[in-house]
Amino acid sequence: MILPIYIYGQPVLRKIAQDIPLDYPDLKELIQNMFETMDASDGIGLAAPQIGLDIRLSVIDLDVLSESFPEYKDFRKAFINPHIVEIDESSKKETIEEGCLSLPGIHESVPRHTRIRVQYIDEDLQQHDEWVEGYLARVMQHEFDHLDGKLFIDRISPFRKQMLRSKLKALLQGNFRCGYKTKIAQK
Repeated sequence: MILPIYIYGQPVLRKIAQDIPLDYPDLKELIQNMFETMDASDGIGLAAPQIGLDIRLSVIDLDVLSESFPEYKDFRKAFINPHIVEIDESSKKETIEEGCLSLPGIHESVPRHTRIRVQYIDEDLQQHDEWVEGYLARVMQHEFDHLDGKLFIDRISPFRKQMLRSKLKALLQGNFRCGYKTKIAQK
């Protein structure tokens, strides 16, 4: 089932999400719905707060990038209770343009570390503790930020954020266009 994407201004996007029990009701169905919602929105990642749930759950699909990044062929994963537990401070920071389904029409260059250590549980309820690098590390940082109540615009300079003020105000007022179902903040 395709769910509406919560747009900037929705309070759930600023909440710190809670770890979920592994017997969370209909977890497999929720994960499937998140993948369907992400696919219908042409996204590569989606976090539970973006569909109105303040739980630590995220899905990522990098297969669409496999022509340019063959290492991501068939990469489609759910991350239950994910946490970034360490950032490789010796890794360089890379600045790349990002967008977000919750911020339609807004794209900004965001600096992020290229190597991180993450812990999570996969769809088969197997625990993982691994170092991740490259573009996947960026996408994980973006998606896992959502679980900590952060958006990519929180990682840009105050000057750039000021330049976005009118676009952000338009999002709050529901003045935007996108090709997927959305839910805006109540006025």
